[in-house]
Amino acid sequence: MLYQQKMLRDGALQGKTIIVTGGGTGLGKSASRYLLELGANVVICSRKLPILEASAAELMSETGGQVLAVACDVREYEQIENVITQAVARFGGVDGLLNNAAGNFISPTERLSHRAFSSVFDIVMKGSAFFTLAIGKYWIANNRRGTILSIVTTYAWTGSAYVVPSACAKAGVLAMTRSLAVEWAKYGIRVNAIAPGPFPTEGAWDNLLPEPIREKFNPKNKVPVGRVGEHQELANLVAYLLSDYSAYINGDCITIDGGEWLKGAGEFNNLEAVPKEMWDMLEMFIKSKK
Repeated sequence: MLYQQKMLRDGALQGKTIIVTGGGTGLGKSASRYLLELGANVVICSRKLPILEASAAELMSETGGQVLAVACDVREYEQIENVITQAVARFGGVDGLLNNAAGNFISPTERLSHRAFSSVFDIVMKGSAFFTLAIGKYWIANNRRGTILSIVTTYAWTGSAYVVPSACAKAGVLAMTRSLAVEWAKYGIRVNAIAPGPFPTEGAWDNLLPEPIREKFNPKNKVPVGRVGEHQELANLVAYLLSDYSAYINGDCITIDGGEWLKGAGEFNNLEAVPKEMWDMLEMFIKSKK
């Protein structure tokens, strides 16, 4: 299938350096791999350095590219500045940022503590905003052009029950994207977003659709094209929007979900069918996976 193949020509990102938050696992790792294959240097960051270092070694072995792994809690602005400083010291500059770090889990909102709410909201909203602010300041101060790409979700504009902290945060990131696309264009900075539908990843999928309900609420049954997304499809879109081929795209949010949100707004609204007793079991199952 063509959608499982690589889209851009070899060397399309040659010489560029791109920071990928949450780049050591899941979709961030898949995107990082393709950016490397296209010639970019990649800086991956997340909170767990051992995982980052293992992923960096794996990615460099597979692609022959250069990966810098830097531990960073995206909720801490000083740690973000450290990532940029190390990236500049290693590669001479930074050309792109992929805001991919996220956290999410399903729960009736009334069961959430304020700390649980913040654990998702702060990573997604504050993390994306802080990293965007820091990289924007760096580019403007150094008269450099740059591209920011944020991973949001289709319920950023529809909302969705049972993932309210994520919905609030993703909506904020989308508003930031559209606002800064206008404000920072004069500096040569483009700001865009991608709203993916279901792209299964190990770990995150256990929090969003735990095994006891996975088959009943299988997202592919909601997608008009009849399947979930392939990681390469999303990586292709990420690479295109971070490349100079997309130079006239600014302030947009590209949906890649097989038509899912059009079929039924609110990706997790159908969890209304989960009985109250099962939420206790699901909560224990999710916590056991962390």
